[in-house]
Amino acid sequence: MQAQTLQTALSGGGKKGDVRAVAEIAGVMAAKRTGDLIPMCHPLMLTSVKVSVEPLDDGSGLQATARVKTSGQTGVEMEALTAVSVALLTLYDMLKAVDRGMTIEGVGLVSKSGGASGDWVRP
Repeated sequence: MQAQTLQTALSGGGKKGDVRAVAEIAGVMAAKRTGDLIPMCHPLMLTSVKVSVEPLDDGSGLQATARVKTSGQTGVEMEALTAVSVALLTLYDMLKAVDRGMTIEGVGLVSKSGGASGDWVRP
């Protein structure tokens, strides 16, 4: 995103409200609705969903991170990926008046623990 767009996001301003806060809330809501949004994903009893939107170290944009937990014996990768995707789409929606050239890229699982398949960390 452009530097001006990042400044708008970091200032908490925007025509539609606090960009980062709204994106984080949208991400949490999306994680809870994953079973409704993605065919063949069943609804899960989530015990924790935390979404954060922070600036990238190089100042080129924002990064969304989701941490999702459940007490059930299943993975919550889809819930985390849905949370991040919707948070990023919300950022785009709220900032498009400033910068329509923003890109969303690099959405992927960083790590997981537990579940039937065990632990995994991106190499």
